[in-house]
Amino acid sequence: MTKVLAISSQGGHWIQLKRICPAFEQSSLVMVSTFILPPSLPNSCTNYYSVVDASRWNKLKLIKQACQVFLVIRKEKPDKIITTGASVGLWAIIAGRLFGAKTIWLDSIANFEQISLSGRLAKAFAHIHMTQWSHLITSKTIYKGAVI
Repeated sequence: MTKVLAISSQGGHWIQLKRICPAFEQSSLVMVSTFILPPSLPNSCTNYYSVVDASRWNKLKLIKQACQVFLVIRKEKPDKIITTGASVGLWAIIAGRLFGAKTIWLDSIANFEQISLSGRLAKAFAHIHMTQWSHLITSKTIYKGAVI
């Protein structure tokens, strides 16, 4: 059975991630987010990990978050990683590449004018880089519709 790790920060990123989780019902689904206590999880979720919330304005928390994400991915050894973003998703895309997972970055629908900073950085690492806005497609970024 394929193991999928779905990861995002809380808020809108998490809502969008949960909306695509039914696509992984036939997989072993591991979820990771910045919620301290486990949020409502899909029935197909077999495990949940909490990592520290961080942003570019707190470099020490970013380092801690990166270490936590790398440890989760090393432990779980997912076949595929999907993220809807923020820094936690960027670390997962990078770690996933290092550990041999196929990776998908789906940029948040909130990013209408341009791909997010994490999304722009993830473009160099993700196997599939997606936007939810058709006017943001490039040779590396694809559009297949919106989640919300």
